[in-house]
Amino acid sequence: MAVIDQLTSQQAIELENKYGAHNYHPLPVVLSRGEGVHVWDVEGKQYYDFLSAYSAVNQGHCHPEIVGAMTSQAQTLTLTSRAFYNDMLGKFEKYASETFKFDKLLPMNTGAEAVETALKICRKWAYEVKGIDENEAEIIVCENNFHGRTTTIISFSNDPVARKNFGPYTKGFIKIDYDNLEALEEAIVNNKNVAGFLVEPIQGEAGVYVPTEGYLAKAKALCEKHNVLFIADEVQTGIARTGKLLAVDHENVKPDILILGKALSGGAYPVSAVLANDPIMNVIRPGNHGSTFGGNPVAAAVAIAALEVVKKEDLANNAEELGQLFRAELSKFIETSSIVNAVRGKGLLNAILINDAEDSDTAWNICLKLRDNGLLAKPTHGNIIRFAPPLVMNKEQLLDCISIITTTLKEFEN
Repeated sequence: MAVIDQLTSQQAIELENKYGAHNYHPLPVVLSRGEGVHVWDVEGKQYYDFLSAYSAVNQGHCHPEIVGAMTSQAQTLTLTSRAFYNDMLGKFEKYASETFKFDKLLPMNTGAEAVETALKICRKWAYEVKGIDENEAEIIVCENNFHGRTTTIISFSNDPVARKNFGPYTKGFIKIDYDNLEALEEAIVNNKNVAGFLVEPIQGEAGVYVPTEGYLAKAKALCEKHNVLFIADEVQTGIARTGKLLAVDHENVKPDILILGKALSGGAYPVSAVLANDPIMNVIRPGNHGSTFGGNPVAAAVAIAALEVVKKEDLANNAEELGQLFRAELSKFIETSSIVNAVRGKGLLNAILINDAEDSDTAWNICLKLRDNGLLAKPTHGNIIRFAPPLVMNKEQLLDCISIITTTLKEFEN
């Protein structure tokens, strides 16, 4: 079979199953094209995308300004490595640093890489600035977190699928309950070696758990009081997804270290970044950290364009308005529903809780029927369905999607 041959959905699935590692369980739909809020499968059927590549495609599929920046730069210079300067990286670093109000940016490629980078920066700061004895630094994390699947990150995950048979695990982490200020204070006060607190402003992969109002601001105040770095993982919640540029902006929190990825590129190219002010970021010196592709010219051009689209098209406000509408309409449906218990979220990062056991296949079957009805979503943690469409969606499209969702759910009512 030639590479350019048109595949059927079944042929494409069979190829992946035979030649690809089985590290994902995709919904059985094979996509070949995307534009705005829509994607099309290889047979030409159109769908609303209600996952946005786990919030990487906030700006919509194949946004012309982002794709234009990528192709233009790709025809000029793609990669120099960091052995030399290039004429795009500094522009990106300046633009992003000013956008998010930090002194410096360290560029990487993937979200997990950015999390690893933040952990390294935090530990080095602990030894060189805070004065913790070398190799004794502890970083507080939350139960049910999702920060990636590298060896270090799964060491503080409590997801058995991500952890089992991948040990030995990395030490240096203290796990506490999410949205529990008393647990955070106890962990800090009882351990003089705490260097940082790594937290998702909303736990996305865990099922779109939104913390109690004030939690983030009070957690940041606790960290400041005890000279502990507040590290915000905004890989999924950042770049306008929750109705603000950053999810921490809802509580006017300024992280000590900010982690970005996914929509930093609009889904066009792998781009991630860690931002911090000079007293923290300056612990990183030549040879301490790096990546051949991190900060490459294409990534820099793409990221600038992606952030410009977010500002120019006012995507944060659009996410806020449409998110309120989405939750209000779903709440009306839930009042008389036996299949859905709750809807929760912020902006256009939302989830519904299916009234069935976590190990049931009901949510999966609902997603299959949603696919049949022209909308793509995916379950998380068994009985939760996450809904996160591109932020370029308009009200008319959202109401159409709400109709698809509620009509589909009615088919599963008892």
